[in-house]
Amino acid sequence: MNVRWTYAFIDRPGALAARAGAFWAAVTEARPSEPSGEEGEFVTLSVAGADACVGMQRVVSGAGGTHLDFSVDDIPEFVTAARRLGARTVAEHEGWTVLRSPAGHLFCAIPWHGESVRPPVVRGSRLDQVCLDVPPSRYDAEVAFWSGLLAGWSAAPGSLPEFHVVRPPAGLPVRILLQRIGEDRPVSAHPDLACADIAATRARHERYGAVCVAEFGHWTVMRDPTGGVYCLTGRHPGTGLPAIPPDAS
Repeated sequence: MNVRWTYAFIDRPGALAARAGAFWAAVTEARPSEPSGEEGEFVTLSVAGADACVGMQRVVSGAGGTHLDFSVDDIPEFVTAARRLGARTVAEHEGWTVLRSPAGHLFCAIPWHGESVRPPVVRGSRLDQVCLDVPPSRYDAEVAFWSGLLAGWSAAPGSLPEFHVVRPPAGLPVRILLQRIGEDRPVSAHPDLACADIAATRARHERYGAVCVAEFGHWTVMRDPTGGVYCLTGRHPGTGLPAIPPDAS
């Protein structure tokens, strides 16, 4: 399937959307667009000389989360392929479609508007990944779905047994990490940043109001000022590949 561009949309309830947007604009050093959508619910974040690949959506129900948008040349073809692999259509709008993956992740097929220039690395970090937290009973089906739908992408096991990475071709800005969680709860999703220095990025985000939730070997779990979870991961912000430990031989 020929995906021409990818977006990570951070979804927040109406009362929190502006605050979340201000935080993410600050840490990515991006400029919010004018609101779009039928009710002005969408805002994208872009920097001069590059195309947006991160956006904010104001949602009317639930606590929010993160979802993927795929810009494609032929939306009906993309929708047909997704449905054949197990997705369901949730809503059809004029020019774009909302779908649900087999495990329940909402994602969108939208028109491609010529986006091609990836935003730069910002102070040693880049938001480049959406992590789907998938319950064990749905994990294998979800891995098969995304691997099958995104033809031309590279799908392979990650650095730990519970991870599977779906990497886009060079130039596309957002990749997918599937994580098998330890409990059978609904699928959720959050953004990840590739960081050259996790501690430095954490300190910078904390100055804008984020808080640290937990630290692990190669990633740190954070909450933005509205309570949304995201991760700072030890990966090369230019390539997205795992960082090589300093003592590796």
